[in-house]
Amino acid sequence: MKPNLIATRWTRYVLILTVALFLASAVPADYAAGQDIIGPAIEKQDRPLSSLRDLNRAFVDLVAEVKPSVVTVSTERVMSVQYTNPFQFPFSGDDCFDRFFGPRQQEEPRKQEYRQRGLGSGVIISNDGYIITNNHVVQNADSIFVRTYDERRYTAKVIGTDPKTDIAVLKIDADKLKPISVGDSDDLQVGEIVLAVGSPMSENLAYTVTQGIVSAKGRSNVGLADYEDFIQTDAAINPGNSGGPLVNLDGKLVGINTAIASNTGGFLGIGFAVPVNMAVHVKNSLIADGEVVRGWLGVMIQNVNEELAEAFDTKGTDGVLVSDVVADGPAADARIEVGDIIIALDGTPVRTMAQLRNTIAGMSPGTTVNLTLLREGVRRTVAVELGRLPDEETAAIGGSALDQLLGFSFGTLTPELARRYEIDEDITGVIITGIDRASAAYRAGLREGDVISSVNKKPVADREAFTAQIRDLQKGKSMLLRVWRQGGTMFIVFTL
Repeated sequence: MKPNLIATRWTRYVLILTVALFLASAVPADYAAGQDIIGPAIEKQDRPLSSLRDLNRAFVDLVAEVKPSVVTVSTERVMSVQYTNPFQFPFSGDDCFDRFFGPRQQEEPRKQEYRQRGLGSGVIISNDGYIITNNHVVQNADSIFVRTYDERRYTAKVIGTDPKTDIAVLKIDADKLKPISVGDSDDLQVGEIVLAVGSPMSENLAYTVTQGIVSAKGRSNVGLADYEDFIQTDAAINPGNSGGPLVNLDGKLVGINTAIASNTGGFLGIGFAVPVNMAVHVKNSLIADGEVVRGWLGVMIQNVNEELAEAFDTKGTDGVLVSDVVADGPAADARIEVGDIIIALDGTPVRTMAQLRNTIAGMSPGTTVNLTLLREGVRRTVAVELGRLPDEETAAIGGSALDQLLGFSFGTLTPELARRYEIDEDITGVIITGIDRASAAYRAGLREGDVISSVNKKPVADREAFTAQIRDLQKGKSMLLRVWRQGGTMFIVFTL
């Protein structure tokens, strides 16, 4: 036998012996003593299954805790449609035809009423029957009904609505209600597990529960409301879920489900919820004041892009640029100037205009805030006492009914609204900020952006004057409106 072959075999034997000794040392002492270790091995494999069962039980208990606080909101709106018989004699009312064959009576247009029904969800937030839902769920409704988890049905009253955040507050006269526990949406983390509860598609599907995660926070420029700070989630949200709760694993309310992003109207994995901190601020203000009272800084702002950062000699694109300062406003009193870049609010970094706008709007007038500014590259801090945001377009007690009667929302024409709608500076009056396309006002010719300067030949300079002029008008009555639209004026007769 060749020497190199003998060496190779000895190397193989040594390797096999080494592996055997290693395996022997890894055998548990119980096994060496002849004891059965199959049981412990199975228990070890069963641990993941046990953890899944614990998670499953946690979900079951969580849903049982939340469901009694959720309600189904159904609405009805009476619509009136006028139509003419298409089969009537075609030449009725024609002068030439009547001259030769005699006049024929023309059939009068007929009116037909039908009921338009809507569906949404809501969440009980107090023992005495206050409910939060979405404004778009109850907007323009003639009747609103609430069905609770124990199948009780109530007629709901609108306490107030805030189209700017798409939040509405309802009230029912009921007892033995279970309010939901309210969390803190500021503490919510991206990736956190959340559940959505509501009535998608039909009342027969009430209390449907879906589960997902927080996909993102602070979503704005979605086009759903004026004040947008949405929580994005992939928990399935469908039509009918609007107004229902988004809850965390502690069973606490963290958001009000509002809308979905979808080309088909169905769930595509992108849903949005109003943060509960914003919703609660709106709710408290509507209940206490009958309107939403928001803080006001008195500046026009814009995001900082790379070109602006370079032009204003600042590093990065965080912060917001002051493009205009309202005369005699809070910012002007604090000597904030055009060209200042606001980089922090009370020590918290400011990254976008939506963030700053929402934060200021969520504060009460009279609150003093410290703004950190960059002015010509120099950092400085100024204290600003917030004012009250003018021209609140909130519909609250009585106001909601008025908007429903008119078919449009309105407010005093302010410089900010004039810039938004490109209206001349010398125009005054009441501006239409939203209009229902199915309303009599729309059919009469009124449009969003129109400025009403007089009612029945009496000038109206602001919301209060307009409200005073129409306060005593009843449904079916007409009024003569003078309207400014894109450089010209016109008169429109509008019947309530």
